[in-house]
Amino acid sequence: MGSIETDAYGLEYQPSSTSNFTLQGICPQKNESTFYHLQYLNPESIMSVNHYENFPVGSLVMPRRLRKPTHAVYTFARTADDLADEGNAESDERLRALDELKSELDRIQRGEAPLTPLMQRLQREAIAPFKLPLQPFYDLLSAFSQDVVKTRYQDFGDLIDYCRRSANPVGRIMLHLYGQTDEVSIAQSDGICTALQLINFWQDVAVDWQKGRVYIPQDDLQKFNVSEAQIAEGKADFAFQRLMAYECNRAFQMLKGGSPLGKTLKGRLGFELRMIIVGGQLILQKLDGCKYDMFTQRPVLDKKDWLIILKRAFLKK
Repeated sequence: MGSIETDAYGLEYQPSSTSNFTLQGICPQKNESTFYHLQYLNPESIMSVNHYENFPVGSLVMPRRLRKPTHAVYTFARTADDLADEGNAESDERLRALDELKSELDRIQRGEAPLTPLMQRLQREAIAPFKLPLQPFYDLLSAFSQDVVKTRYQDFGDLIDYCRRSANPVGRIMLHLYGQTDEVSIAQSDGICTALQLINFWQDVAVDWQKGRVYIPQDDLQKFNVSEAQIAEGKADFAFQRLMAYECNRAFQMLKGGSPLGKTLKGRLGFELRMIIVGGQLILQKLDGCKYDMFTQRPVLDKKDWLIILKRAFLKK
């Protein structure tokens, strides 16, 4: 058996001797969504963020004063993500739509009023009252634009650079909303956000393959003697299990490294973050338990898991 590790909240993580994990269903399948031109995007018509995410975001646990800005930020992020990823639009149309969002950020940066309801809401409820920096929003758009044109990653560093722009900005924005922007907190937040992004990738290996994407680094596929043909066939053999255990352990170490932030953040936001961290850990455990056969079924959090999440978050264990 693999060695047992215990994280800051007392959860044990014990990869089996064959190095397994599996990702199968913590979150509902994404529905195909209509590709909207930006001028018609209205924040009130955008589907709830919780439809997309594995983890609670902007929930009732969140301090009341942060709920509106948090939802505005996530609506922006998920809308941009959908523009890059959902529907049947051509690549050039997707890139034009994302460029329109960038132009809206440029307007805000110049002190001008944005033109679309989506960005007006973001400016009104989040950016202006909390004096949020714009770079994290630019980073998100950069990552989503990359999603349109890039479907493979050569090495882990290449993938981490993508996570730096696709995941970390959200955590940094939340820290700015909460008023805790010291270097240690930002570094821990980056670790958590990157880990959660990686967990989502490993959960969605089969889903992403159907979209023509492979987030597993090409160097790692070669190192573990796993081919893309195996992914296409849904073949979770011993080599694939070893590969995914390796990738999931990387995510676990990052999540573990950032987990002290869940204790240093006070109040409801700290509680919410602890829930998110424990949820990520449970998904890794489920991946291991399924021996990484995410091709058969994606692991999901059940009622028992949510009881564990609430208990661990409440007790800070």
